[in-house]
Order: sequence, then structure tokens, then C-alpha cells
Amino acid sequence: MENKTIKSQTDNTFRKAVENTPEVCGGYRAGLQALKEGESQLIAVNNTRLLEGSVDIDACTLKNHPNEARWDYAIGYESKAYFVEIHPADTSNVNEVIKKAEWLKQWLKTKAPNLKALAPNHTYYWIPSGRCNILKNSPQYKRLAQSNVLLISRFRMPVKD
Repeated sequence: MENKTIKSQTDNTFRKAVENTPEVCGGYRAGLQALKEGESQLIAVNNTRLLEGSVDIDACTLKNHPNEARWDYAIGYESKAYFVEIHPADTSNVNEVIKKAEWLKQWLKTKAPNLKALAPNHTYYWIPSGRCNILKNSPQYKRLAQSNVLLISRFRMPVKD
């Protein structure tokens, strides 16, 4: 069993991608430890052995992008990276989250190509930090979909799109 543990640590694709991204290289955390207190309960993981870690993109990039609308987290699962924003979900927050997603897309392209390469799709996940007040048939919800932001009440890994 010990050899499997060592192998899984050396084969952690997500961790390598984080460590090869200068702006977040010191932010890798095992499991969901990069998430703020109380937020990890919003993430369900079917197989914790496939969970490769997490990074708080927002905190790590604050110094280099202090005035930008930064995305919250990247989570590694089964050699893939998923990008998660935990934020209040009112219609008044839609523009802000879309702006964060636009920042993330540009940041991944210019600063984090190793993490971008692990994204299984171009979907970014918004998990409401409280009650969700955005209806699925609303114009705001449609704008989110056009920006590849999926508003979900609970994030379950593996993700099934």
C-alpha cells in the first residue's frame, strides 16, 4: 500500500500543473483544504482517492491582480481541473460572476496554460454561497450559459455535463 501512496503523489497531474504555474505555485493544498472554512461542504466527492487537491486562485493571484475580479478555486480530480466560484447567487451578482469567468479565461490562457490543459471542458461552475435567486428561465441564467458558467447548487465529482 505504501508504494501506491508514493506513486499517487508523484503522478498527481493537478499538483504538477499548479506547481508549474508561477502565480499559484505555492497555493497547492491536498484535498479540498484550499477552500475557505465551510465551503468544502458544498463539494461532494464520490471517490476521495481520485481527488488530487485544490488551489485558492483568488488568494494566490491577489498580489498580481489586486483590482481584478478573480475566480475562486481550481480543484483537481482524476487528472482534470475544475474551476469553481462560490458566491452569493442573486440576479445582481450575474455580471460580477461573468466578469470573474472572463478574467479566469484570460488568466488560464496567458498565465496558467498547464491548468487550462487539464480542463475537461470550458465550463466554469458557480455554486451559490447561500440561497439561489436566479431562475433557470431568466435572462440572467441564459447570459451565464452563454459565458460557459454553470450555476449549480451542489458540485459533485466526477462532474457529468
